[in-house]
Amino acid sequence: MTGPDPAAPGDAAAPDGTAPDEHPAKESSADETEEHDQPQDAWAARRDLVDHSPRTMKVGTHAAFGGGYVAGDQHGVSGGRVTGDVVMGSKTVHHWTFPGLSTAASASGEIPPTTLTRLAATFVTADDAFGDLVERLRRERVLVLSGARFTGRRTAALMLLHRLGAAPVVALDRATTPGSLAEAFTARDDTPDGTTDRTGAARGYVLCDLETRRGSALRETHLLGAADRLAERNAYAVITVGPTAVLEDDVFPFVWRPPATEDVLAAHLRVRAGEDAVPRLLGLPAVKEFLDHGHQPREVAAFAQLLGRYAEGGATEQEVASFSLVSLENQVREWFEEDETTVHLRDKAFLIALAAFDDGPYALTAELGDRLYDFLQQTQNRSLAADIPVFGTHIGKRLQLARARLSEGEEHTEWGPVTQTKAAFHDERASLVLLREVWTGHPSARPALIQWLRRLAEDGRPLVRTRAASTVAVLARTDLPSAMALVIEPWARSNRFRHRLVAVNSLTLAHHIGTPNVPRILDTWSAAEDRRLRWVAVRAYALIGPERPAQALAALRAAARELYRHAGDPDEFDVETAGELAEAVVLLLLSPASSEVLDDLRTHLDDDRAVHDLAVGGFIGACGRTQDDERHGVPLVLDWYARAATDENRAADGIAHLWREALGDPHHTTSALAAMRAWVLAADRSTAVEWALAALLPRLVTTPTEYQRLSHLLHTMPGEDGNPPPEVAARLLGTLPPR
Repeated sequence: MTGPDPAAPGDAAAPDGTAPDEHPAKESSADETEEHDQPQDAWAARRDLVDHSPRTMKVGTHAAFGGGYVAGDQHGVSGGRVTGDVVMGSKTVHHWTFPGLSTAASASGEIPPTTLTRLAATFVTADDAFGDLVERLRRERVLVLSGARFTGRRTAALMLLHRLGAAPVVALDRATTPGSLAEAFTARDDTPDGTTDRTGAARGYVLCDLETRRGSALRETHLLGAADRLAERNAYAVITVGPTAVLEDDVFPFVWRPPATEDVLAAHLRVRAGEDAVPRLLGLPAVKEFLDHGHQPREVAAFAQLLGRYAEGGATEQEVASFSLVSLENQVREWFEEDETTVHLRDKAFLIALAAFDDGPYALTAELGDRLYDFLQQTQNRSLAADIPVFGTHIGKRLQLARARLSEGEEHTEWGPVTQTKAAFHDERASLVLLREVWTGHPSARPALIQWLRRLAEDGRPLVRTRAASTVAVLARTDLPSAMALVIEPWARSNRFRHRLVAVNSLTLAHHIGTPNVPRILDTWSAAEDRRLRWVAVRAYALIGPERPAQALAALRAAARELYRHAGDPDEFDVETAGELAEAVVLLLLSPASSEVLDDLRTHLDDDRAVHDLAVGGFIGACGRTQDDERHGVPLVLDWYARAATDENRAADGIAHLWREALGDPHHTTSALAAMRAWVLAADRSTAVEWALAALLPRLVTTPTEYQRLSHLLHTMPGEDGNPPPEVAARLLGTLPPR
């Protein structure tokens, strides 16, 4: 059954005092009306969950079924990747320093020669272009390096000067502006009596993170003036800028890219542990895992220091194994603890959106990130509207900050796969760590985050709604009571099916990543007076059931008995809930636990009327499902039977038994015959289906009545779209044993 639930009570108030469905009138749209809010078919809803769940909690893929098991990847929730406590547990409290790679000091000063010598011993480059860059600096006197923070650009600047022999090297104050560059180089040479000291060898200057802004851009004239002053003193300068620096078109910076992580680590290990120890240390499983996560050079240097201590017996294996995650946690904490001048609120909103939509379409992530920025701005200062530039946002700069990448990939839609440009963190753990940090470390962001999630739950795109659910699942794993009270329960009590379905997916994915007590929540809701909670419980049972089929089916039987006990007047029977219970059985039958489910259904088939209807209705529904949901695809249950019969599996007996029960039950005969008619039409298109059906039909005839029923069907059934009877019907009729 479809349609709104007119008997359900009004929505419960959300913890913030608003109704779960309450939003500004300007945000309302046609798809929010009762007319458009229809319950999605459970099978299609699971397909959306499978297609759109994030890579850290994949719940399976579409697959064929045979012998009670899924061929290939598992189809149900139990077959996915579970993220353990190493990511979702309490935050790690270790803190590491990153020697030699800190940001520039706030005042001018000379770089100690020992620092330059130490950096030179471990410095490596991504390619052979560094030598050309040294020559370019020699010619031009001043060079601009552009790159993201913590990519080694400061070390590269110092090494350029070191290769030229420009010593001593002076670090200039970050407060130096583009217009005062020339004066900055002069000031270091002036003596107290006003004369200029030109003794000594060539001199080097490094200016890290030159501050630029609109109206104070770095121009070619600034560089030419600086080059003249430097030439007078036989000196050189390297300026580093971030990816968002404001540069005039006539300034051509060199884009610095860090070298391979393994090369950097090996160089540091040679210095700290010796050449002979490098292969052994690089071969450690924890080191290989570290290298797979795309760490920054500063983190690599600190890791090398730790490995050096480990090689000497001064550090434990656990410290080595946990370092990668600790570094990631420190990076995430750094993003959200820094002020607006370093990481703008809009960038922080984008980071949160990327955590929710990791490996999803970039355009969608950016769109919804700006929506979150609007909500965060209202929390931070309601008097200021969120300033969102329509144009000018540089994708590369955003991804550099986020330590993310772009790639082309397919995205599932209801019309088939389409190619999208996707954005994903280099380290797939980042999304989980980031969401945990925002939810527990910055509770002031919760109101905006909750508003945003509610908006996502109303979106017409299945991907958006699924990612809203996966985000809430992470929050529930981190803080179950708050996530339940603030988000999941208001959705579960909503009159809108769309909200309730997001609640179902949130609980399902939360259970999938190890959140405790989800089955207990479902057990409680399945017996609740509120039929909306019962609806959510039944849907969720169907999704988490494959890993605990006996418990799931017991809960579904109890819900069915309760439904029948309160039936009373047949006109008041809750057909909608009965349909949901049957759909739950369909999903369980067509899951990795199919054999266990089939045995359980057959065992309890004659317990009582409620349980009998539940089992038979679910079985008939499963018989209507086809391979890849194609209209003329292979029936999944028939394919299962064919495999089971070949292997002499007991599932073949169970399928035949349930077919006889379905065809012989007056309450289900009509729908069972319709399912069999569809199988015959499928057999008319496929020889394999015909052979499988020819093997099954004789086992469905044990009485004259059964023979007459199937014989009449095959004699009288029309072809598709009013065409003559299919020829296969006559051939199948010949397989029936005479009675």
